[in-house]
Amino acid sequence: MTHRMPFWRTAPAFYQAQLKLTLAAKKGLGDAVLAELVVLRASQLNRCAFCIDMHVRNLREAGVDQQRIDLLPAWEEAAGLYSERERAALAFTEAVTVLTGGGFVPDGVYDRAAAHFDEAELAHLLAVIVAINNWNRVNVTVRQPPGEEL
Repeated sequence: MTHRMPFWRTAPAFYQAQLKLTLAAKKGLGDAVLAELVVLRASQLNRCAFCIDMHVRNLREAGVDQQRIDLLPAWEEAAGLYSERERAALAFTEAVTVLTGGGFVPDGVYDRAAAHFDEAELAHLLAVIVAINNWNRVNVTVRQPPGEEL
C-alpha cells in the first residue's frame, strides 16, 4: 500500500497534542507493560501495522516474554500468561475499541475492569484506549508505513 500523506508532519500541532494526551494517559495508569499490552491489542483490532510494529518492539525492549506478545490476540485462551488485572484491561480494551453489541461497553466488562482498577486508574486506562484508537485511525487512514519515523 502507498503512504497517502505525512499526516503527523502536516498537522504538527495535532501531533504534539496527541503525544501529550497519550503520555498523560499512560502516566496516570502507572503500569508501562500493561499500557503497552493494551495499546498493542487495540492496534491489532484496528489492524494498524505501524502501531503493531512499534508496540511489539516496545514490549520486547521492556523484556516481556515473547510468548505473551505472540499470544495476545488469543489472551482469553492463554489465561496463564496474563494476570487477572491484565485480562480485565484487555477485555475492556476490546469492548471500547470495537463497540459491538449495540454500540456500548457491556456492564459486565466495565464492572470486571472496575474490580481491578480504582477509579483514577480506570479513567487512565480508558484514556490510554481512546488515545491509541486516535493514533490507529489516523495511521490506518494515511497508511503510515511500519518502522518509519512520524
